[in-house]
Amino acid sequence: MSKPMPKTVTDRRGFVHGAAAIAAAGVLTRGGAPALAATPRRSPPPPLGPIRQVDAGVLSIGYVEMGPASGPAVLLFHGWPYAIDAFAEVAPMLAARGYRVIVPHLRGHGSTVFRSAEMPRNAQQAALAADGLALMDALRIERAIVAGFDWGARTADIMAVLWPERCKALVSVSGYLIGSQAGNAKPLPPQAELQWWYQFYFATERGKAGYAANTRAFNRLIWELASPKWQFDAATYERSAAVFENPDHVAIVIHNYRWRLGLAAGEAQYDAVEAKLAAAPPVTIPSITMEGDANGAPHPDPAQYRAKFTGPYEHRLISGGIGHNLPQEAPAAFAKAVLDVATLAG
Repeated sequence: MSKPMPKTVTDRRGFVHGAAAIAAAGVLTRGGAPALAATPRRSPPPPLGPIRQVDAGVLSIGYVEMGPASGPAVLLFHGWPYAIDAFAEVAPMLAARGYRVIVPHLRGHGSTVFRSAEMPRNAQQAALAADGLALMDALRIERAIVAGFDWGARTADIMAVLWPERCKALVSVSGYLIGSQAGNAKPLPPQAELQWWYQFYFATERGKAGYAANTRAFNRLIWELASPKWQFDAATYERSAAVFENPDHVAIVIHNYRWRLGLAAGEAQYDAVEAKLAAAPPVTIPSITMEGDANGAPHPDPAQYRAKFTGPYEHRLISGGIGHNLPQEAPAAFAKAVLDVATLAG
C-alpha cells in the first residue's frame, strides 16, 4: 500500500489561464503550508460546447468533447445540483495538454434523456456508473482516467472498482463515496443528520412537490450552503441551472435520495452489483483524492477512507475558501490532479 502524500494547495478560480494556471497550481509545499496566494475573481469562462449526442445503453447522452481524438481519454463527471460547466475551465486545460476530454450530462440533466418512455427513472449508484461505461463503449474508448465530484465522484469511484481494466486512474473529490442502503440506514450524530436535511425532505411527497416547484431556487440554496465562501454571480449559476429543465430531472433526483434510504427500489439487474458495492471493495487503481477547505456539504474525513485506496495514492487539501464544487472553484488544482494521477499510473 502506497503511503499518502498530503499536499495543501491554495486555489481560487481564475489565477491565470491554461497551462500557466496548471503550472501555478504545481507550486506546492510538503509541510502542509499553502504556497500560492489566491488572486481576484475574473468573469466566467465561455460555456462548454458544442453539445453532442450519442446513444449509450438506455440513454441518449449529451456530452462535450475537447482535445485530439487520438489523445488519452479523460471522463469528467459532475454532481448534483451542478452541470458540465463545473468543468468549463478544467476541460480546455486538459485538452491543451493533449487529452481527449469527455464531459457528459448525467441522467436527468441537460440533453441526456432516456431512449424509451418505459424505462424506469432510476438513479441508484450502480445505474449512473453503468452510464459511464456505456458512454465509453459508445465512443469506443477502451481506457480512460475517470474524475468527478459529488454524484460524479461516486460514479468514478464505482467505475474504478467494477472495471479497473477500463479505468487508468481516478480523481475523486471527497474520496471514497461508494455506499449502500444498509449503511445509509444507520443513524448519524445529530449535527451530521442536519447536513442531510434535503435528503429527508426529498423522502416526502411535499419535498418532491417542493423541489419540482422551486428547482432553481432550491439548487441555488444548495450551492450557497455547500460552498459558503464561493462568491459566484447570477450568470454563473443560471448557466448551470439550465440543465435542470431536463424532463426527468426531478424524478432522477428524488429517486437517487430515496433509493439511498431504502425508500425506493432499484432495478433487479443491478442487485448483484449493489451487493458487491455494499461490501465496500477497495479502489486498486492509481488515485488522487481531493477536498476543499470550506466544503459545506456532507463529506467524510480523509482518514476514514484512506485504507480504501490500495494503489498509488495522494490526498490533496485545496485551501483558499474552496467548497463542494471543487473543479469550478479551483479548476487549476483539479486539472493538475488529473495530470498528476496520469503520472502515478505511469
